[in-house]
Amino acid sequence: MTAPLLSLRGISKSYGQVHANQAVDLDVAPQSIHAILGENGAGKSTLMKMIYGVEQPDSGSVAWEGEPLALASPAEARAKGIGMVFQHFSLFETLTVVENIQLVVPGKKADLVKRVRALGQEFGLEVDPLAHVHALSVGERQRVEIIRCLMTSPRLLILDEPTSVLPPQLVEKLFETLRRLRDGGVSILFISHKLEEIRAICDRATILRGGRVTGHIDPREHDAHDLARMMIGRDMPEPMAAVPLSGGEKRLEIIGLHHRPEDPFAVPLSDIALTVRSGEILGIAGISGNGQSELASLISGEIVLPRDQRDRIYMMGRDVGRLDAAHRRQLGFAFVPEDRLGRGAIPEMSLVLNGLLTAHPLNLLRHGLIDRTRASAFTEDCIRQYDVRTPGPDAEAGALSGGNLQKFIVGREIMLAPKLLFVAQPTWGVDVGAASAIRARLVALRNEGMAILVISEELEELFELCDFIQVLHHGALSPPLVTKETRPEEIGRYMIGAQDASKKVIA
Repeated sequence: MTAPLLSLRGISKSYGQVHANQAVDLDVAPQSIHAILGENGAGKSTLMKMIYGVEQPDSGSVAWEGEPLALASPAEARAKGIGMVFQHFSLFETLTVVENIQLVVPGKKADLVKRVRALGQEFGLEVDPLAHVHALSVGERQRVEIIRCLMTSPRLLILDEPTSVLPPQLVEKLFETLRRLRDGGVSILFISHKLEEIRAICDRATILRGGRVTGHIDPREHDAHDLARMMIGRDMPEPMAAVPLSGGEKRLEIIGLHHRPEDPFAVPLSDIALTVRSGEILGIAGISGNGQSELASLISGEIVLPRDQRDRIYMMGRDVGRLDAAHRRQLGFAFVPEDRLGRGAIPEMSLVLNGLLTAHPLNLLRHGLIDRTRASAFTEDCIRQYDVRTPGPDAEAGALSGGNLQKFIVGREIMLAPKLLFVAQPTWGVDVGAASAIRARLVALRNEGMAILVISEELEELFELCDFIQVLHHGALSPPLVTKETRPEEIGRYMIGAQDASKKVIA
């Protein structure tokens, strides 16, 4: 057996009464792609932060090539040969590629430009080093993050959900790059909720549950169902079948919407047209940064349309161009934003108070004051129904893991019983068990007659949920495609602008 590159023994980390990691043992072999599997709150992110020097363990030991290792910062980790690409990119959009790289990698600009181009050719990560980041696609931005890591000469590369923003064509290209890195001597720690991808790319996997290691396996020897059961400790429920419905009333209609944002780096929208009826789910696919956030802000009412565009958006048959977010909610509209912290919840406030942000019309106020008993009961009901892992309703939203906070926000909006539900990235960062439960609930609501609009970068999710799919590319929407008559590769071509929008159009 080859000696491990990285060894963890008895690593534990607690935050107050929450035990994020408990006596974790992990060996990362040289030239391996090693998956870390686990539910939300299983301790994956905390473990990676300790390996990268962002956090320090309370107890246990770390060894690098058999020698004791203690990291006080990410800079020390990079100096040792450990790099990390986070799920949410850490690039300055107004700087060029090479200027972003200069923030981490020393050297003259001309020399760094040559190194960027050389690495791009060697590993299939081509990107213009002189381009401004705001002008790059998401796939190109991810290449910049990986190149920046490679320029620190890592021997261990940590990737957190690296495929969450990529269409199918670019996922395989990324995997080719990772295999070449592995064959060139780099070990990779790979975090993903996409179990089929783990089976395709990883040769080892460690499973975490409740902060503890429950197994070390070769994922290639197990199917996705087995991996999911090992992660969550129970069998996955069967997906709920969608009941065919037709002729529902229009709950959302957008007609020829044009929008040029004030932000010079935002994406203009052109001739947007879509319809969502009661009893159906419409999905919006697309690579991040193609106008999703701008479209979401216009539909939610966070941005009010200019006077000449105010007859472009209708909800429940009413022109809502002049209505703000609160008045749209009064019509029966509910919204789960992509940004959990800041738009979906306020991190410093308790779950009870975060529930009140949108649920206060449900008799949670009395004479203009908070009815604490009813507000707490509402929050506890949401926690119970949506399996939110939290000490209780008075816990601060910012103390929850991203996946558990997502479950709370989705649950809060569903409990409003809206006529029209708009969910952006419904299961982003949510583990496979919770994601399955959220999707099943959305399908059940659709079967009960709710109109649902979903924006997601997870193609598998859209194909599981949606009756129709439209693709957003450079601020323009494709025609609606019948999901059951469309293949993921077709959607992928729309996503990268290579598909003529002329097939499978419905009336």
